[in-house]
Formats: sequence, C-alpha cells, structure tokens
Amino acid sequence: MHKIPVTVITGFLGAGKTTLVRHLLQNNQGRRIAVLVNEFGEVGIDGDLLRECQICDEDEAPDSNILELANGCLCCTVQEEFLPTMQELIKRRDRIDCILVETSGLALPKPLIQAFRWPEIRNAATVDGVVTVVDCEALATGQFVGDLDALEAQRQSDDSLDHETPIEELFEDQLACADMVLLTKGDTVDATNRSKVQTWLEQEIPQGIKVVSAKQGAISPDVLLGFNAAVEDDLDNRHSHHDHEAEHEHDEEINAIQIITDNTFDPKTLTAKLKQLVQDQEIYRIKGFVAVPNKAMRLVLQGVGQRFETFYDRPWKPEEPRQTKLVFIGNALDQTQIENSIL
Repeated sequence: MHKIPVTVITGFLGAGKTTLVRHLLQNNQGRRIAVLVNEFGEVGIDGDLLRECQICDEDEAPDSNILELANGCLCCTVQEEFLPTMQELIKRRDRIDCILVETSGLALPKPLIQAFRWPEIRNAATVDGVVTVVDCEALATGQFVGDLDALEAQRQSDDSLDHETPIEELFEDQLACADMVLLTKGDTVDATNRSKVQTWLEQEIPQGIKVVSAKQGAISPDVLLGFNAAVEDDLDNRHSHHDHEAEHEHDEEINAIQIITDNTFDPKTLTAKLKQLVQDQEIYRIKGFVAVPNKAMRLVLQGVGQRFETFYDRPWKPEEPRQTKLVFIGNALDQTQIENSIL
C-alpha cells in the first residue's frame, strides 16, 4: 500500500502556522487531509479554529482525538504521544490523501522527522516536505519572533521542548530543514524592508530552497504539498546544531487559564483592556472567541504581547451558546484578577 505523504509545518509562535493550516483545510481542492496539532494548556483554541474551518462534521464528539471532517478530512489534536496517533492514522490510510503536522514553535524539526524512520511508521508514511513559516514583520525589525517573552514562556512551559539553545540557533535549524520557506505578514512591511528580508533569507537557506510570500496563510495547496522529498532519508544533508532534545527543569509558574462568560464585548474596548492587562501582568499570549453585541458572527481574537488580531470566522450556530471564551498563557496568572479586569 502507498505511503501517506506528510508535510511538517514549523515556525515560531505567532508566525501564522495555524492560519496556514486552516486555509489549507478550507481550500483542500478535494484532498482528504489529516492534521496533527501540538497545543499548550487544557484549552485547545488552535484546535477549535481548525475544527471550525467550515468543513467539520458537527456531530463528532468534541473530545475525540481524531476528528473526522465532513469532506473526509481528519483533524487530530496531539497532546502527548506522537506514535500512537500516527498509528491510528495509518489504520485509516485508505481514507487519507496527506497529513499536515503543525509543530509547536520551539519543537526541533529533525527529531520529529527521525520518527518516520521507526519501523512502526516507515513503511506507511513519508515526510513529503518541511515548510518553515517565518514572520516577515519580526525579521524586518531584527527579531526572529514577534514577541520573545511569549516564545520563552512557551519554551519553559513544556518539558519536551529545548530550553537552552539560543533562539537564533533554533531558527537556523528550522531553515536548514526546510523544503520551502513561507514568509508571512509581508503586507505589514514596506517594499524595501520586505525585499531586504527576502534577500537575507535566501542567503541563509540551502541552495535551491524557495522563499514564498503568503498573506493570511492564503496559498495554494499545490505549492506546499507534493515535494516528494522523503525527508527522513535526507537528514544527513540537513545540518542541525543538535539532533536530540535534552531534559531540563521548567518554570512551574507558567500556566494557562480560561475565562468563559455570557458577557458580550465591543472589540476595541476589549482589546484595549487586554493590552492594559498585558502591561500590568506577565501575560504572554491571549487567544479565544468573543461574542460581540448585535453581531451574528463569532469574533476570533489572538494576541501575542501587544500585537492583537481579530476577525469574524463564522456565524453563531442556532444551538450554540453565544459565549466569550478566552485563554490566557503567562507567568503565575491569577484568574480572579484577570476576570475583575475585563468583566
């Protein structure tokens, strides 16, 4: 039986990986796509965004690890073991055309790819290609990530992540492993700086690797899928600073809290309150859904540091409670204090 092609999507927090995956699901061009997502905390907003890609089967159990979508796609939320989830997908490979793996922003790509050499996976799946998502706006200011504090918080919160390697080395590893570099948020940068970023990237990546720009993750699946690179067999040519993850202690104060309320909010007023909260407390990331008064559409809100993005993704369903649901990730967050600040 054929091997399932797997595309690994890597890049730092806030670069636009989830937006990209969501676009690919919405514009799958008939492909039956499975998605694996790594998430932090108890509440999976990123997973919810993917499930709300307008092709999902509303009857699926919300806690299901493998979620079958209405057009034959699958969506998996991988919180712990990669191998068992892959084995479940392999059992269904006659119903899958390809798999997308969205890595957490600090997960080293090579160890993940090496897993495709394991006997349990090797004969059934292959890494078709690695796409590294890069934040053009951050690079234009001389940074690898839009909010370094948020990235470090994510890093310290997860035992499985590398805790000590310099960010620039992790970024170099992402580029060295790439079959394509996807440049996002270029529309927020002027043409001169955008050109400088692209020129710099082309000097940093292996020869022959293309840098492609995308706005809001909008790019054809034909561009990102079908490299046929068999990356697991080419790792020796993709040099990395190190090929293993060391175990280190992590900061137990990093936590994620959830606020669910029936209150509705004006987007500008809520964003202003959240920006003030970010200044007053060690909040690294905010994400969730907002109920807006007199609006039939649900508002998606995502914030990293002082950078906030909002957009309406779909109408509220008739049987769905119109609730505002926000997740805060940060250091020693106090739920009561945050609730009192915004409610």
